[in-house]
This record gives sequence, C-alpha cells and structure tokens, in this order.
Amino acid sequence: MHYYSMTDEAICIEIGKRIKKQRLRKNITQQQLADATTISLKAIRALEAGKAKLTTLIAVLRHLGQLDTLDAFIPEMPISPIQLAEMQAKERLRASGQRDHDAVIKRTEKRLNKK
Repeated sequence: MHYYSMTDEAICIEIGKRIKKQRLRKNITQQQLADATTISLKAIRALEAGKAKLTTLIAVLRHLGQLDTLDAFIPEMPISPIQLAEMQAKERLRASGQRDHDAVIKRTEKRLNKK
C-alpha cells in the first residue's frame, strides 16, 4: 500500500477496514466486541469508520489478539552500541565519599611541583 500518497483520513479509514476484517474473521459482532472491551458500540463503529481514539484501537487489538502487530506498525528503536557504551560508562562503580577540598588542592600542588 502506498501510504504516502494517501491522505491521513484515507489511512484512518484503511485501518478501520482492517480492524473490521479481523473482527469478522473471528466471527465477533460489533456488540460482542463492545461488551468484551467495555467500549461503547458507538466507539467500535467509529473505529471501523476510521474515526477513533488510540485507546479504543489498543483495547480492540488486545481483544482480537493483535497487539503484537504494533511492533511492525512502529518498531522499537534499538540502542546503538555507542549509546550502550556511553550509558555503561556513566554507571557509578563506587562511592567517592566526601572530599576535603584543601587536601585535594595540596595533593595536586605536590604532584605539579614534582614535575
């Protein structure tokens, strides 16, 4: 399907048609689906017409056993190896405790004077 050539409304209508086909394939009436998802019949009809809220879509997909299709719809972005290394580098390995700033300055001065 060429979604980029379709209007937003046309895509919504297509999603509604696909939901309706899934419902009919499982031999479920709109009323049965509404009762099972605790969503109004009006909201089910709106979904199948392409005019529904995302929460309605999620509830219906859950009941039809199609929630897994969301991964194909919007895939989860994997963490790149660089991002993973940066996250692990920031992980604290030990506590630093309270530092005496004067002592730190003296140690630093001693190191600089030795060079």
